[in-house]
Amino acid sequence: MKTIRIGCGAGYGGDRIEPAVELAQKGQIQYLVFECLAERTIAIGQKQKQSNPNAGFNELLEARMRAVLPLCVENKIKIITNMGSANPQAAGKAIQSIAKSLGLSGLKIAVVEGDDVYQSVVDQDLKLDDIGKKISESDKKIVSANAYLGCETLVEALKAGADIVITGRVADPSLFLSPMVYEFGWSLSDWDKLGKGTVVGHLLECAGQITGGYFADPGYKDVQGLARLGFPIAEINENGEAIITKVAEAGGCVTVDTCKEQMLYEIHNPQLYITPDVVADFSNVTFKQEAKDRVAVSGATGKQRTDTLKVSVGYLDGFIGEGEMSYAGPGAIERGQLALDIVKERLSIINAKADELRFDLIGVNSLHGNKLSQDSKPYEVRVRVAGRFKNKADASSIGNEVEALYTNGPAAGGGAFKSVKEIVAMDSTLIERKSVKPVINYLEV
Repeated sequence: MKTIRIGCGAGYGGDRIEPAVELAQKGQIQYLVFECLAERTIAIGQKQKQSNPNAGFNELLEARMRAVLPLCVENKIKIITNMGSANPQAAGKAIQSIAKSLGLSGLKIAVVEGDDVYQSVVDQDLKLDDIGKKISESDKKIVSANAYLGCETLVEALKAGADIVITGRVADPSLFLSPMVYEFGWSLSDWDKLGKGTVVGHLLECAGQITGGYFADPGYKDVQGLARLGFPIAEINENGEAIITKVAEAGGCVTVDTCKEQMLYEIHNPQLYITPDVVADFSNVTFKQEAKDRVAVSGATGKQRTDTLKVSVGYLDGFIGEGEMSYAGPGAIERGQLALDIVKERLSIINAKADELRFDLIGVNSLHGNKLSQDSKPYEVRVRVAGRFKNKADASSIGNEVEALYTNGPAAGGGAFKSVKEIVAMDSTLIERKSVKPVINYLEV
């Protein structure tokens, strides 16, 4: 029975590069997939693109391609990635230039676009899910709207002989599903096969999470070699049965428990995991440890896909001002609390109009608040004040007031930090599938 091996070279935009190189060198894979888009990544990319028409794609694209392209060409490995972010066309040209500079030739790059549905979303005045209002009623400045594409257009690119497929917004599992559909000739209406492939994609998409990274918890769930953590490989057959594994000498581990934790990641309803390709059902998935670092996965099914696609909508939502200061030694908590009280009163005196404020003692109550925090006396604490404001000038008052604690008390503060950042917030909506028209442009090397 035909099988293929797919490796995950990145689980987020800033992920390590060495594990991808290791997969290309030793993984005996046919496909290397880089999944690099978080929810707000494209919105940030759109702002970069407005300043520079050649920007807006993943900032590690060049470093990753220089590291893996020669190995992928040598070992006949195809690359699939959403590192195109807000500017897939510029990303494709960058890859073309890198390949030429490395002396590579005979490569076909497929640039998949069409996920940018900003104009359609605005023209149709769609309702934003979290805000609960239509765009025209929301009083928000929309900066991006990108529909989650499925695997169909990527499969078309592979059929056309693409060696590298670069996209913008594509559903994470769909990146991995596309080589399965292409290699095994699965029908795009074979819902059970698509469901099986989707669970494999979901297991792979976060890279080192499933090989023990996010799983590790010293004394409870010990994992060896995390500094040299290997990224996962899926070995899939044409029936959709799969083995999750890794390069043997790489750090980390692949166990039933690491796989279970990853499968439950970002899952609201295991029976209704909605993707652009299929409504997958993970509720009967089982895992079996076949050997060291080899776990079999089976039992996923699927139902007919929806007529709508999710759209991630980015909008500008004011500014965050932040300031921090450290206190140590006897009375650290008391001095830290006094510092917070002073800043709180100062913000009132200067009439800094915040939409939201936080006053935290990091190491005491910054994560779970006072009710859940342990009643302990740490030797050192860090004061953090943060606020959300409509304008940048008010936001900067937070950091300025925290910094002023240096000389205005309490005693022995140090390590001041301040920043102001524009907030790119995210919401979502649904758009009719027929409104989204993906296209492929090909570049040759």
